[in-house]
Amino acid sequence: MRKLQSIIIFSVTCLVALPAGPAVAQQKAGAMVCWKDKAGKTVGCGDKVPPEYQDNANSTLNQRGMMVNKSEAAVTPEQRQAQKAEGEQKKLDAQKREEEGRRDRVLLDSFTTDKEIDLKRARDIQHIEINLAAQQSNINSMTGRLNETQSKMNQFKKENKPVPAVLQQDFDRLTADLAKNQALIVQKRKEIAEKNLEYDAMKKRFMELKSGTATQTAATAAPAAPPPRK
Repeated sequence: MRKLQSIIIFSVTCLVALPAGPAVAQQKAGAMVCWKDKAGKTVGCGDKVPPEYQDNANSTLNQRGMMVNKSEAAVTPEQRQAQKAEGEQKKLDAQKREEEGRRDRVLLDSFTTDKEIDLKRARDIQHIEINLAAQQSNINSMTGRLNETQSKMNQFKKENKPVPAVLQQDFDRLTADLAKNQALIVQKRKEIAEKNLEYDAMKKRFMELKSGTATQTAATAAPAAPPPRK
């Protein structure tokens, strides 16, 4: 009985003394470990991995040459950063596809034919043109008053008299208001150009979805928000 207990204690002691992981496989009878370089190419085999290859990938083979353990190369800080950036990019791409899918769904729910898109375009641009006409009317009115004020100021200057302060103030105010309204005119014309581009892209996408040539279909997208009023 004492002899059996001694054998058990000796076995347990040996197991505790063995190193964990790949090193255990290396110390098994007949086992052999093969290691790779940074490029992933096997460059040597033996009973243990040389210190300069410890961080590289390696594999342990048994007596029959079968792989019984495999260790991947340690991840470098640069690789970890690249993996993080790749993960973030994939997340952004997925969000973009989801957003495109929602827009597709809204587009298909809002229109049944491309002619309806043209009608919606005409209505939207008409609203901008009405505002544009109002701004142009203001500019014409202010230009007339500015010319009138300028004539009065010229008359004072012709008579070598000082221009009244109130007249100069009116001239400065009208000049500033005129410049502001002219900037609004430019902005409204830009809005019309942008609106046409927006509806051109919308119509093109609608035709792709209807013909089945779109790369991303609304059917695979998340439920969309309620469509805009026509």
